[in-house]
Amino acid sequence: MSLIASLVSPQGLRRVLWLDAASGAGMGLAHLGLSGWLATWLGYPPSWLLATGLAVLPFALVAASLARRTRTPTTGVRLLALVNFAWVAASVALLLSGAGQPTVLGQIYVAAQAVFVLVMAELQWMATRRTPQLQAAH
Repeated sequence: MSLIASLVSPQGLRRVLWLDAASGAGMGLAHLGLSGWLATWLGYPPSWLLATGLAVLPFALVAASLARRTRTPTTGVRLLALVNFAWVAASVALLLSGAGQPTVLGQIYVAAQAVFVLVMAELQWMATRRTPQLQAAH
């Protein structure tokens, strides 16, 4: 079984959802608890970091809730993937807009987390299309 096939299987999707939940919670808590320090290093205003921290935590909880289910609902996973795709689009828009005064490290940070979130979203979306068990789960 290929790596992609294993990640879009029901067990693999559960791992992807847990990873999405853990990384979202970690980033959200870091943005809330370290916004001043991160603002210095990344060049984004602390208020932006606080807002993104507050925005990400509910989605981390949703990902964890989906990961805990015996039968993962297709609709829930698709909605989470769509939110992740929207996060990627917003991250790209932020980078292209020149908003704030990001440092090079700040630009790398936003780009790296956008790539990571894009991979999570794509794996989630693929799982809903390739795994019949998810199609039947509601």
